[in-house]
Amino acid sequence: MASTPKRDYYEVLGVPKDADVDKIKAAYRKLALQYHPDRNKSPDAEEKFKEISEAYAVLSDSDKRAQYDRFGHAGIAGRYTAEDIFRGANFDEIFRDLGSGFGGFGDLFETLFRGFGGRPRGPARGTDLRYDLELTLEQAAQGMSASIEVPRTERCSTCGGTGAKPGTEPTVCPRCRGAGEVQNVRASGFARFISVETCGTCGGRGRVISQPCQGCRGRGVERRRRSISVNVPAGVDDGFGLRLRGQGDASPNGGPPGDLYVVTHILPHPLFKRDGDTIALEREINFPDAALGCELKVPTLNGDALVEIPPGTQSGTVFRLKGRGLPRVDAYGRGDELVQVRIATPTKLTSRQKELLRELAQEFQGDDRTRKGFLKR
Repeated sequence: MASTPKRDYYEVLGVPKDADVDKIKAAYRKLALQYHPDRNKSPDAEEKFKEISEAYAVLSDSDKRAQYDRFGHAGIAGRYTAEDIFRGANFDEIFRDLGSGFGGFGDLFETLFRGFGGRPRGPARGTDLRYDLELTLEQAAQGMSASIEVPRTERCSTCGGTGAKPGTEPTVCPRCRGAGEVQNVRASGFARFISVETCGTCGGRGRVISQPCQGCRGRGVERRRRSISVNVPAGVDDGFGLRLRGQGDASPNGGPPGDLYVVTHILPHPLFKRDGDTIALEREINFPDAALGCELKVPTLNGDALVEIPPGTQSGTVFRLKGRGLPRVDAYGRGDELVQVRIATPTKLTSRQKELLRELAQEFQGDDRTRKGFLKR
């Protein structure tokens, strides 16, 4: 069954897209009072609370908000883990303002991460990795499939990731009883802070190894280079993040692997300048073509196009080629190409060309306005 698509964050908080941080904070505070599970016992209150908290965490952070405004939910999921989304949001200040009738900052995260894939019980997941992928503007416009070489840790091929010598088995850790982590609770006023740390006895494995594997020396993982295929969608911009789940480092403690984040970097183009999904280009034309009009052939990202230059075109005039820019990621349509024409003044003239220009200047002398305009140009 398909999952329900997420609502727009601005719609969730009931604020306009140009709302400043103070308005976003005020909207979240009001909704938190309404839906906090400590006050609202309706069946959907917790889900509502998670939804508004995620929206506030993104929109109150300038970097996350810019990523969301540009690429929507795909931009957030592609760049941030569930824990990263909430990291940095000033929830503690909000909860102090709400008063003593509500659980504290630690309780908030316990609630949120149950629903948003936060810290699991048991062995910790592997480390997330980052790979920087350079693309030409043409590759970004068309999208592409790339094969990248990523150094990472994988399960040991000798012991299968157990860390124990083949033929032996690890035993359950007596301290954490196999969880791989221990929990500490600290109370401070009305707030309750919960910290979870790796078990010091087993190193987070949940098991104790008496006879380590010779291949990985008991770590359960080994270093390898892996070729991974990545599909880059058409229209990506500089700094766009693609999240490949489970393609990061293997967990040395038997937990799930981390994720791989592929970050795109668009190389400078010799002709085009990019602004979002729009590209811009400058072309020179001579004075006769500007005065009489002409057809100008210009390059685009998918072949040449003709621009109709009307008679009397002035230097600096911009012409728009609809739909000749870049595709919009996770949206329909394409941007435009802007062509700005510059009238080139010749620096080397033949005798015949000089003669013709003198004759033209003579023709303009009868019209003082035209002559001044011509000489100025």
